[in-house]
Amino acid sequence: MIEKYPHWAQQLAKKYLSRTLNQFIIHGNVNDLVSIKDQDKHRYIRLKSFMAEEFFGARDIVLFYDRASGIYFRDQDSQRDFNRAVAGRDSLIGTEYAKKLPKDPVGAFSVLEQYIRSRLDQKKSIALIVDFAETIVPANEAGSTGSEDRNALVYLLKWAHDPLFLAADFTTALITENLSDLNRTLVQNPYSSEIKIPLPDESDRLSYIVQECHPDTYEEISDVTKPVMAQMTAGLGFLKLKSILSNAVQNSERITFDSLTAIKKEMIEAEAYGLLEFVVTDYSLDNVAGHTHVKKHLRQAVQALKSGRNDVIPMGYLICGPVGTGKTYLVTCFSGDVGIPMVKLKNFRSQWQGVTEGNLEKILSLLKAMSPVAVMIDEADAYLGDRNASGDSGVSSRVFSQIATFMSDTKNRGKILWFLMTARPDLMPIDLKRQGRAEEHIALFPPDTEEERIELFDAMKKKTGIKISENHIPKNVLKGDVHYSGADMEAALTRAKFRTASEGLEQATPQILDDVFDDFLPPTYPEEVELQTLTAVSECTSKALLPERFRKLNRDKILSRIQELKKTIR
Repeated sequence: MIEKYPHWAQQLAKKYLSRTLNQFIIHGNVNDLVSIKDQDKHRYIRLKSFMAEEFFGARDIVLFYDRASGIYFRDQDSQRDFNRAVAGRDSLIGTEYAKKLPKDPVGAFSVLEQYIRSRLDQKKSIALIVDFAETIVPANEAGSTGSEDRNALVYLLKWAHDPLFLAADFTTALITENLSDLNRTLVQNPYSSEIKIPLPDESDRLSYIVQECHPDTYEEISDVTKPVMAQMTAGLGFLKLKSILSNAVQNSERITFDSLTAIKKEMIEAEAYGLLEFVVTDYSLDNVAGHTHVKKHLRQAVQALKSGRNDVIPMGYLICGPVGTGKTYLVTCFSGDVGIPMVKLKNFRSQWQGVTEGNLEKILSLLKAMSPVAVMIDEADAYLGDRNASGDSGVSSRVFSQIATFMSDTKNRGKILWFLMTARPDLMPIDLKRQGRAEEHIALFPPDTEEERIELFDAMKKKTGIKISENHIPKNVLKGDVHYSGADMEAALTRAKFRTASEGLEQATPQILDDVFDDFLPPTYPEEVELQTLTAVSECTSKALLPERFRKLNRDKILSRIQELKKTIR
């Protein structure tokens, strides 16, 4: 019987049948449809309907509770039985009495406990489904928990190990989207078990598309084949797929590769509460000036990914180097080559207790469902924190632990590719930089040779869109007396555009370029830039990726100089 249910429901059934547990926390993709296999077809129904009518369909009584609706019932017979039991022989029976039932958790749980005990004594089988459980026992620190939350928690903990409840046919199912939103005492209770509902995988999505769309109808609304659509919609649930298909049918908007990509982007960003942002670019590694060895290395990774060789791909990359060397631009251009979506993690931290961990749990679940996917984290030294952070009730250390654990899961090799970018890799905890997490450390530096400087000038000329009256390279660029980073070169060319416009010209003249570059003084922070440069050299995990002048430097001397610079700056 249970074979027709999804895997998570089969696990729930097996745990219950062990007769050692009666309380389950169901979390994850709880707002989607549940797939039930009937012979060669699937049915798709809401989670609460599945729990009440299918999973607990044989129970004598199925009760529901949430803060807004209070206590309600699967059927009229259950409601009448409840009213009789609670109201006794009073005249307040039926809807009039139901309206007077308490909606607050403590009052409702008190009434429910009396009713459940009376019916268990009669050998009735009962299931209680508590929706939006995070609003009843939220993830507060013990000292800040209100009396109502504490009392509701006590009820749930008591029911989980009450001998009468364990011996009888009774189950409590608590439903929440994010496990971290629930009180940790409840989650860690040995008498409770958590069951995660994952987002549908590619085969599940394909089954839904095939079943929900007649072949003739599908060809009328889509340029994308069903298998490709199932592949492209990684990270979306059945309801999102239904929305895409319904929109195409109802509004006669044909599904194309571009429209599907745009819809998926919009839906996933909304699903992640705006905490994920897709990186969209028209550039590729061909647009990156200099960094010849680095580009060659990344192109090899692109080829391996496209060839399906996930086993040879690093778990992640640490991209470091002085400010202005194009770390973010390089990774953005890589996303244009790689052929898999790249997302940027936005600020998921919150001032409210438990929200930060809940946001991160949502993000990591989505990343797993979206795989293959690349993840960009800029200013990683400040963004990710470390395990020793203090002053925020342990939130930062828990966040660090969540991310570090997720990054080191080797099942995600070649499926979730991390890019951590920072100018100060020495400030990042070793835990994230070690092998098995950010395995490849790549260092970027300002252009060193005349060829690299000219290549950078041409790239920034294209990026800024400056028009020049004739082919000309400024004298300062050719001489190499000034070390221009990509950001410096872009700033100088933007200044040249301003000078050209202020003189009423359409195109910059060679004289304007020479004058501007001669006048331009890049901001100088010699100690800081030297520190960033040497830390990048010391972090790089491949000699071949270092410029020639750094390959033979004595490592001990580099580390000693780094310590001197830190003392000077401090």
